[in-house]
Amino acid sequence: MIQQFFILCSGADRDVLDHCSRGEKNKYAGIGATVFFTAVLAAIAASYALFTVFDNIYRAILFGVLWGFVIFNLDRFIVSTLKKQDKWYKEFGMAVPRLILAVIIALVISKPLELKIFEKEIDRVMLSQKNEFTVQNQGEILAQFTPEMNKLDALIDQTKAEVAAKETEVNNLYEIYIAEAEGTAGTELLGKGPVYQEKRDKHDAALAELTALKAAAAEKITAAETQKTVLTNQFNTAVSSSQPIINNFDGLMARIDAMKELPWLPSFFIFLLFLAIETAPIFAKLISPKGEYDIKLADAEATIKQWSAQKAMQRKILTETDHILNDRVYTDLSQDEELYNYKKKMAREILKRQQDAFYRRQTKILG
Repeated sequence: MIQQFFILCSGADRDVLDHCSRGEKNKYAGIGATVFFTAVLAAIAASYALFTVFDNIYRAILFGVLWGFVIFNLDRFIVSTLKKQDKWYKEFGMAVPRLILAVIIALVISKPLELKIFEKEIDRVMLSQKNEFTVQNQGEILAQFTPEMNKLDALIDQTKAEVAAKETEVNNLYEIYIAEAEGTAGTELLGKGPVYQEKRDKHDAALAELTALKAAAAEKITAAETQKTVLTNQFNTAVSSSQPIINNFDGLMARIDAMKELPWLPSFFIFLLFLAIETAPIFAKLISPKGEYDIKLADAEATIKQWSAQKAMQRKILTETDHILNDRVYTDLSQDEELYNYKKKMAREILKRQQDAFYRRQTKILG
């Protein structure tokens, strides 16, 4: 039962193979098993690859099984159409397109399984990439808010500088009128005279201006700080809204790109393994000697070709013979006097009727 199933997978002609030896049956059962298990591996690989795309196990399995059937049909077609020839280079020439197709299939099958085998290493590379993307994303967003933040910081610094300059001016005026009162500067007269009062009034006016300036500066700085808080919240919101996009950066193409950062040799060995599995049925047909099945299959095909050629030749001869007979029949009939006289009589009758019809039409026209 299992042998019959694998023979079916090999694409061999069961009517011919049933009359071959057990060894021939085992050979094609082995080829069919290789075709079947290659399709199974293709289905598993495709299911994992599609799971990384759809993130739905049922849909991934459905499409994976469908892909397995596609690979099974291709491999079965490749093996079944590769016929043994008398010259090895003719067989190899027939196998070259099939080998190219086998390489493509092996590459398609091996890549998803490589992603699964090196999943941990790929995750590490992708984590590093995500961190880089996060820093880059924050820098790009920050660049949008930096000019406005710099303007607000400059406004705050300028306001504080104006207050500090006014404080320095008030302090200097304070020292001047105190020194005038002590007689250590100015008029150098001890006591609170007219000059002292004038300097004191000047200090008091500057102090009042400082008080008003501090109040206005406090409002201006508070407004600027509030605006900075708003910009900071907008920055955090922009970063938070864009971060899920970076966190979800783990699709099939992203993983394939991440795998390029890993050493190529292990991945190449896995590809060679699947290439060997995929091309095993083809090389088994190429290196195996011409067996009983091949001889009987060639004999059956030659019989059909000869039979078809014989039927075509018979149809051609039959058509040529029929043409010759028709020529002879009509040649003999052309010499028959009875047939000649009959046809002459009928032609005379037709001519008379044509003449009578012409006469009637002319008479009607002339009126």
